[in-house]
Amino acid sequence: MRRGFKSLCERIAESKRRELGLELTQPLDPHALAAHLDVMVWKPEDVPGLKADSLSQLVQRDSDSWSAVTLRVEQAQLTIVNSAHSPTRQTSSIAHELAHLLLEHEPDRIDLSEDGHLLLSSFERDQEDEATWLAGALLVPREGLRRAFYRSKNEQLLASQFGVSVQLLQWRLRMTGVALQARRARSFKARA
Repeated sequence: MRRGFKSLCERIAESKRRELGLELTQPLDPHALAAHLDVMVWKPEDVPGLKADSLSQLVQRDSDSWSAVTLRVEQAQLTIVNSAHSPTRQTSSIAHELAHLLLEHEPDRIDLSEDGHLLLSSFERDQEDEATWLAGALLVPREGLRRAFYRSKNEQLLASQFGVSVQLLQWRLRMTGVALQARRARSFKARA
């Protein structure tokens, strides 16, 4: 990632939390952030005119092939999240889509095949990595995680506190260095 990007994400996360009146250790409801950003959030079941067979394809037969998508129609922005996924995965997926918008990423291009299938025509790995990082910072800001982790090392409890999956919490612990920092502090105290 580009130099200074991770720090930028933490600043964005802190700013958005302030705008929503949230402390760094409180859970961020991605629906509230979406509303704050004037982004509608739907599930496939909310899409008017979506045929039953298409709905079944999206949330039953092929539910593991997608998490969320954001569409721009004129000035309106709409995120559709996979309702077949767990609530914590939906939280992460919505945050990821909002991160793309906050970072002003260029949307991927989607084309329609002759037989009516949607085809992803472009994919930017750097943009996906950046959105993943910012989504993590929005949901579990480093400073909030540091404070919470020093009070409790129970990952299940901390994941619940932030409203995320244990896997996301563990990823943030590793990637932010908070777990390592805490181990070093305990080791230093034990030697003193």
